[in-house]
Amino acid sequence: MNVILSIGILIFSGYIVGELAQKIKLPKISGYILAGILLNPDVTGIMSSVFVDHTDPLLTISLSFITFSIGGSLSANKLRKTGRKIVLLTVFESLFAFVFVFLLMFLCLYYFIPILDSVYTITAISLVLASLAAPTDPSATLAVIHEYKAKGEVSSTMLEIAAFDDIVGIIIYTLVTAFAAFFLGKTEIHFSQTLVELLKSVSGAIIIGGLMGLLFNFIVRIVEKQEDGTLIVLTFGLILVSYGISEFMGFESLLSTITLGSVISNWNPLSNKIFKLIERYTDELIFVIFFTLSGLHLQLSSITGSYVLIFIYIIARMLGKFSGIYSGAVILNTSSKLKRYTGGGLIPQGGIVIGLALLLTENAMYKEYTSMIMGVVIGAALIHEIIGPILSRFSLKQAGEIK
Repeated sequence: MNVILSIGILIFSGYIVGELAQKIKLPKISGYILAGILLNPDVTGIMSSVFVDHTDPLLTISLSFITFSIGGSLSANKLRKTGRKIVLLTVFESLFAFVFVFLLMFLCLYYFIPILDSVYTITAISLVLASLAAPTDPSATLAVIHEYKAKGEVSSTMLEIAAFDDIVGIIIYTLVTAFAAFFLGKTEIHFSQTLVELLKSVSGAIIIGGLMGLLFNFIVRIVEKQEDGTLIVLTFGLILVSYGISEFMGFESLLSTITLGSVISNWNPLSNKIFKLIERYTDELIFVIFFTLSGLHLQLSSITGSYVLIFIYIIARMLGKFSGIYSGAVILNTSSKLKRYTGGGLIPQGGIVIGLALLLTENAMYKEYTSMIMGVVIGAALIHEIIGPILSRFSLKQAGEIK
């Protein structure tokens, strides 16, 4: 099957299954993901593994657009009012998820599934899996909010936390994996070097995204022709330039597109028009491509033998997210709606977590354990991406933010 036909089938199938999902009161993106799973080489074989290997650019383009839209939701005025609340809630839900997953994974591997040879190895693998529990898939939360046009305190808080906890998750992952290697007895801990690399990666991405945003704002001010098509072309081009430069220089590419979206949202005179154009003309296509490809990329064959660990990981992470949000909300004395329903929008997990787990496969220190780690991460991502949008919709509906 040629590439063009495969892409056509991918988009058409995603759209059809998404519409069918909506008919039975499920979010469209659950249908998109299901379509990707049905096309998966490990399930039906309709799409070949060769085609899947060549779709990375398409996946990257879609994800960069989604993170740009997430950055657009980060209003400086709003963050001045809610910044302390968002930061505290993000730290609480991220750390609670980390602690819950670490403790339950350690207990499970030590007492019930003794497949590792020492308490040091069990500690290291539990730490690594726990470090992957913090990030949320903000694209799934954004898609549900856009699909149902949800508005209110809970939906805006969900989206802001989902954007920030990826940054917190990357920090936790970077520090913890360096620390976990010490328990494997294969390295010394070099926290100073790790922190410098992390700071360089994050600050570099923010600088690149900020400069591209300022360039966009400058062009809009000097170019007289500001028709819809012109703005879409400019947006499309600078999103990819921002992502591409950051990736080339080894920075956190997604953080650069989030920064780009935030700069345009806060300092571009046409920001409302730009984001409405993106939402009107590209959002559905981007969501169909990204989530169908996400289902297509799940390596289902690696899940074999990890079912109990996947179940423990999912339960522990959900407990951490809900209890973290609730605890932080109690300290801040927020509304009862925020305490009870915000956690439901932080369950989806995919893209960035799988990417971080794949980094481990390139690290010789974790070579013996990558099969187990990838099995848990991919299996959990599959469940999270299916139930996550459903929980997001349920939470928003209970909060009264979906009509």
